Amino acid sequence: MTDTMATTAEVRTGLYIGGEERQTDATLDVADPGKPGRIVGRAAAASAQDVDDAVAAARGAFPAWSALSATERAEQMRTALEGIAEARDDDAAILSQENGKIRFESWIDSLVFEIRWNLALMLADEVDTGKVLGVVPGIPVETTVSYQPLGVVTLIVPFNWPIAILGAALPHALLAGNTAIVKPPPSTPLALTRVVQRIAEKLPAGVLNVVTGKDENMSGLIQNTEIAKVCFTGSVNGGKRIMEMASKSLTRVTLELGGNDAAIFLEDAILDDAHLDRVYAAVFDTTGQICMNAKRLYVHRSRMDELVAGLSARLDKAVIGYGLDEGVTMGPLHQGAQKAFVQDIIQEAKDAGADVREFGELPGGELEGGNFLRPAIVVDPDPSLRVVTQEQFGPVIPILPFDTEDEAVAAANDTWAGLCGSVWTADVDAANRVGGKLQCGYVWVNDHGATRLDLRAPFGGMKQSGFGREQGIEGIRAFQDTRSIAHIDAEALAAQAH
Repeated sequence: MTDTMATTAEVRTGLYIGGEERQTDATLDVADPGKPGRIVGRAAAASAQDVDDAVAAARGAFPAWSALSATERAEQMRTALEGIAEARDDDAAILSQENGKIRFESWIDSLVFEIRWNLALMLADEVDTGKVLGVVPGIPVETTVSYQPLGVVTLIVPFNWPIAILGAALPHALLAGNTAIVKPPPSTPLALTRVVQRIAEKLPAGVLNVVTGKDENMSGLIQNTEIAKVCFTGSVNGGKRIMEMASKSLTRVTLELGGNDAAIFLEDAILDDAHLDRVYAAVFDTTGQICMNAKRLYVHRSRMDELVAGLSARLDKAVIGYGLDEGVTMGPLHQGAQKAFVQDIIQEAKDAGADVREFGELPGGELEGGNFLRPAIVVDPDPSLRVVTQEQFGPVIPILPFDTEDEAVAAANDTWAGLCGSVWTADVDAANRVGGKLQCGYVWVNDHGATRLDLRAPFGGMKQSGFGREQGIEGIRAFQDTRSIAHIDAEALAAQAH
């Protein structure tokens, strides 16, 4: 990664519909969460008609795109990705300013998109592979089971890792033969729009479209009868709204929603520097604003002091500041409302008598009043406090003791969420035993978090963390329908009649 200075000029992005960039009179002002009052740039704000045009463009491109074989689509997609890294430094600088997270994370955001795209292309040979069910006694038919694309799909991504998260669904949707409309988040649309448009320009017109704008003009991306599926990553409440809107036209949905991930540290957990570094990253990456971050730490009572001390030592070194500044390890929260919420749940824990320990120094100068918070750990809080029961989505973590394995598993599963979890132990059998009892879609052993995700494996949640799977061949099948064609075998039918 080369060093890129902060962008000083305002960034401007348009819509990209049917192979053409489109500007709008109305725009979205994109605020800098670290520097109060500063506008990073402006994105086009689509009208309802712009949205309808995007749907029509995608629908028009679908017949020709879906008629290609998966390997033919893969070749075009491979070409479209070429050169994606050339603007990565600039994209990262822009994303850091609109999102707030540190430059390195913004750089990785784009890299993960590229990795996910290429991993999807490796599955091209499997996309069109069906199966044949032969004639058996009592069933005088030979049935071919095959797959077909759904049509036009809408992909809606959140602010925290918008480019990387899009990579978990977009290449799979396109490779499966669908055409797509990407809706970037209204608060961080700039870097993502730039990346997607550069790819879309190398694909046939209408195959890939980008629409930014206010939510009130976006309903057509969900309720238009030409939309075959909506893939949404975001909050639980956001997912409920998407599902309700999609129900009116029976549009399919994949929902990857919030989490309240539990990490269980058994009595024999390895807590050396390498493992403690992993724990720290699992909790505090992106200032705690990742759905699959660890949100609750359950620690065998005999190891509590050790874990608390290890995390405290790392938090003592945290440098809170502007995401593009040298040496900063933790940027601001993205939204002022989220800062207020995290402050509120920390204060609630203090008022309840919990042992709350805060670290670091808040920046001043032009950063004063930005969405910065001191990171905190809450030691042995009452399990009913919101810092335990709700997704904090900020730089605070509760650490709770347990005495027995069953107690830890029960506490971990006693939540509305079921996205991810982790087990920390030196015993492989114990890891598999405990991990197999966790009610969530993905379990790590001796690690946790987005940076350790196997990008080949299906990913998704249980309970209110959503449903459906992304990544891998399962992620491609989620963008396909299954068709069975049955041929009557006359000889078998005659034999059955006799």
